[in-house]
Amino acid sequence: MVRVLWAGMKVTFGFFLIVGLLFASGVFTLLLYAKYTGKELFAAEREVSGSIAYAETAAGSNPPTAKAQTAPAAPDPAPKKSNMIDAPLIRQKPELPSGCEITSLTMLLQFYGVKKSKMELLPEMKVDKTPLVRGKDGSIISWGNPNLGFVGDATGQSGRGFGIYHTALADLLKKYVPTAVDLTRQPFEKVEQQILNGIPVVAWTTIDYRVPSEWVIWDTPIGPIQTTFMEHAVLVVGVDEEAVYVNDPLSEKAKQRIDKDQFIATWEAMGRQALSYNK
Repeated sequence: MVRVLWAGMKVTFGFFLIVGLLFASGVFTLLLYAKYTGKELFAAEREVSGSIAYAETAAGSNPPTAKAQTAPAAPDPAPKKSNMIDAPLIRQKPELPSGCEITSLTMLLQFYGVKKSKMELLPEMKVDKTPLVRGKDGSIISWGNPNLGFVGDATGQSGRGFGIYHTALADLLKKYVPTAVDLTRQPFEKVEQQILNGIPVVAWTTIDYRVPSEWVIWDTPIGPIQTTFMEHAVLVVGVDEEAVYVNDPLSEKAKQRIDKDQFIATWEAMGRQALSYNK
């Protein structure tokens, strides 16, 4: 009987021993799992007891951060469309009834800083001394070429005066201004840009700012030339979207307003001649 009881106790003890070992093994396994995976046991319980809650974000995104405030980019300044230049006004008369070109150049040079008068510059201007020859009907058969120098007498004292073109007058400008520029045959936008940059321009036009209806042709030392006695030169001092403004040595008006299309038409009729300088 005692042996049977002892055998039963050993079986029971063995059973509880096995159960205890299995429980201990399970706990140990859970602790190892939490350590190596980084997951905490009973996390839900701690959240209920007062953990800090964060704002919910979209899946896979990081919590929002403050963005640096940047000032909006400044818009590009609008291109300048008009300008008016305060340049000297010099009258060609009474000394130079035909001297609009040298007078206009004098205005440009004085604006640049050259302290010389039109009469001081006159002897320095190129002259084509080819004599005037007329036919029996009074028409001009031969005379000088304004591309070589002034044709006739600018003072009118020894005969009729005509004028001088950009090619011959440019040398005098270059003598005093190293950055002189000949804008002849360039688009009018080049002349306009000079004014917008604050630099006046000597430009060839006509006395009444109209396209000539009468032209004359005569022979010159370098071949025939077609021109008009309405030929004129002024100093362009202003532009805007609708007009051109000139210092006119003949009308003696400063900043005289001329319709832009009208001025360009006469300027083109006279060969798009223009002289200026760069800063």
